[in-house]
Amino acid sequence: MNIAVFGAGCFWCVEAIFSQLDGVINVESGYSNGNTENPTYEQVCSGQSGYAEVCRITFNPDIISFNELLKVFFETHNPTTLNQQGADIGTQYRSGIYYLNKSQKSDAEQYIKKITKSKFFKDPVVTEVKMLNNFYLAEEYHQNYYNNNKNAPYCKYVIKPKLDKLNK
Repeated sequence: MNIAVFGAGCFWCVEAIFSQLDGVINVESGYSNGNTENPTYEQVCSGQSGYAEVCRITFNPDIISFNELLKVFFETHNPTTLNQQGADIGTQYRSGIYYLNKSQKSDAEQYIKKITKSKFFKDPVVTEVKMLNNFYLAEEYHQNYYNNNKNAPYCKYVIKPKLDKLNK
């Protein structure tokens, strides 16, 4: 099994999307690349902790490749808005790929070059590509959030349309 760590705005959306993919074994919501140990959701939401909301994705590379995960990552969020995804604003919502090895770094950088050259997005991609410095699991109520809260307004009006787009 391999691991990928992506930040694409609110981790509830990221978790819901990547959990749908064949070859993805587990998706955990958490915080990465910040300044303190064991941050809380409140600390991360303050924008002062340096952390990004991310998902740690465990996947089987014999079924789905890192590059296929990158494709889904870029097609299901807006990587051209700095520190923002829709109404979610703040550094904790930044677009980021937090690589675990040189291969992931190279693949991410090459993918960004490819979509930039193709003008897939009208505006420049601002996704940060950085080594994973740390990862802390988010609180239990954040795990499997969409499946546990499908009728919540955020799930119905933000996450569900993203899942519908993915399933097209």
